[in-house]
Amino acid sequence: MEEHSLSSSNKATKKASLVLDKDYVIAAVDERLYGSFIEHLGRAVYGGIYDPGNPNSDQNGFRRDVIEMVKKLNVSVVRYPGGNFVSGFNWEDSVGPREQRPKRLDLAWSTTEPNEFGLHEFCDWAKEAGSKAMYAVNLGTRGPDSARSVVEYANHRSGSFWSDLRRKNGAEEPFGIKLWCLGNEMDGPWQIGQKTAHEYGRAANETAKVMKWVDPSIEVVACGSSFHGMPTFGSWELEMLDQCYENVDYVSLHQYYTNPTNDLPNFLAKNIGMDAFIKTVASLCDAVGGKKHSKKKLNLSFDEWNVWYHSAEQDKQILKQNRWGQSLPLLEDVYNFEDALLVGGMLITLLRNSDRVKIACLAQLVNVIAPIMTSKASCWAQTIYWPFMHVSQYGRGTALRPVIKSPLYSSTDYDDVPFVDAAAVLAEDDSLCIFALNRSTENHIELSCDLRAFENLCLEEHIVLQHNDVKAVNSESEPYTVAPRTYHEYETDDGKFTLRVPALSWNVIRFSEQDTEKG
Repeated sequence: MEEHSLSSSNKATKKASLVLDKDYVIAAVDERLYGSFIEHLGRAVYGGIYDPGNPNSDQNGFRRDVIEMVKKLNVSVVRYPGGNFVSGFNWEDSVGPREQRPKRLDLAWSTTEPNEFGLHEFCDWAKEAGSKAMYAVNLGTRGPDSARSVVEYANHRSGSFWSDLRRKNGAEEPFGIKLWCLGNEMDGPWQIGQKTAHEYGRAANETAKVMKWVDPSIEVVACGSSFHGMPTFGSWELEMLDQCYENVDYVSLHQYYTNPTNDLPNFLAKNIGMDAFIKTVASLCDAVGGKKHSKKKLNLSFDEWNVWYHSAEQDKQILKQNRWGQSLPLLEDVYNFEDALLVGGMLITLLRNSDRVKIACLAQLVNVIAPIMTSKASCWAQTIYWPFMHVSQYGRGTALRPVIKSPLYSSTDYDDVPFVDAAAVLAEDDSLCIFALNRSTENHIELSCDLRAFENLCLEEHIVLQHNDVKAVNSESEPYTVAPRTYHEYETDDGKFTLRVPALSWNVIRFSEQDTEKG
C-alpha cells in the first residue's frame, strides 16, 4: 500500500465510494458541450471582447488579454448575437462599412446598439479565440427570408447577391457557420414577437427548411420553452415539435439558478433539478418522434445555463437612470465561492447527460453573468471560471457513469441528496479524470475510488477549489482569492485510491497510465 498521509482536521470525516469501469459508457463527449455565449448586452461586446483604443487591444479592437483567458477555457462554440437581443435585430445592420451602420434602439435591454461590432468582427474574433460561431437568427420581428439571406451571406462561396456582398465587405472566403439557432425563448412574454407553440413551430419549420436549402451542411436548434418553470413548458415542446420535428436537429434548454434565501444545502442540490429537466425534455422529444414513427432522434442544446441573481436590483437602478444608454454595466453578477460549487455540479450533470446534451453554452462569457470580468486596465477570472476551465480541459473523451455510494441529506426542495456528486471522463490516451463535488458544509469525505478495471493507473493530480468563506469573491485587486490548489494526500492499494475530499469543495482527480517499463 502506498500512503501519502490522509491528514486529520478539525472537521469530521465521512466515507463515500466510487466504482468505475471502461464499460460504464454514457457517450462520447461532444466538444460543443464546452460552449459559451456573447450577446449584444451590457459590456459583453463593447468593453468586453471589443475595446478599440485600449492598450490591451489589437489593431482589430479585440482585447488580447480577454482572448488569452478565453483560450484557457478552450471554448468550443460561442452563441451570438443573442439572446433576447436577436428578436429585434436586423443582421444587415451589422455588416458593411462601420461608418454606414445604423444605431438602433434595442428594446430587449432598453439600450442603444451602435452596430460597430457585427458579423464579420465576431467571426474574426471567434477564430482568434479558437472557437466556432453559433449564430442566432431573428424569428421575432423577422422570419425565413432574412434567415436564408444570412446563411447565403455567411456560407455561400460566391456568385449570388449576398455572397458577393460579403466578399465586397472584405471576407473573400465564407465564414462556414455550421450551427444556427432558430430564434430565442419565443414563448416568453418578454420576447419581441412572442409566439404560440404552433406559430413558432410553423415558423421554425419553414425557416429551417430554406436555410438548409441554401446550405445542407448546417444544423439548427429549435427553441424549447424558455425555462422549466414556464407555464408553457412541456406542452410547448410537444406542439412546437409536432410542426418542425423532421427539419430541426436540436431542442434548446435554458436554466439559471438563484439562492435568494441563502439556503446553501438547497442551492448546491439544484443540479438535481437540472438533471430532471434534461431527462424530461429528452422524453418530450422522443414522444413526438414516436408519434411520427420517425427514426430520427433529436438531441439537446443547453445553450443558456448559469447562476444569475446577484445583479437584479442593481440593473433596475442602472436602467432607471440611463435608459437607451450604450454598453451599460448590466447583469454583472459578482460570483462567490458557493456559485462556483453549483457551476461545478451543473457541469457534472451535463457530462452525465452527454448522450443527449450535445451542445451547451455557459451564459455568458465576458462581464455579463460571466466567468471573465474586465476593466479598462485588466481582466480577471471569477470563481466560476475554474470549474468550467477544469472540465473543458480534462473532460474530453468518453463520459463514464460512476457508481457512487455516499451519505445523503435532505434539503428544502430535494430528498436523498448525495453529499458526493461525480462524473468521469476517459480520454483517448487512456488517462482518466473524475470530477467530484462535496456538498457537505460540515464533513470532509474520505472517497474511495475503485479503479481496478483500469490497468496501471497512477494518480497524476488532485486539484481542489475550496475556501472557508462561501461568500468569498475574486476582484481586480485580489483576483486569486478563490483559486484552485493541488492536494497530495491519498492512499492506494491494488487499484483502489482513497482521497480526502474537503468539505464544500470542487475536486478534479486525474489519473494516467503508469509506464510499467520504468516501474
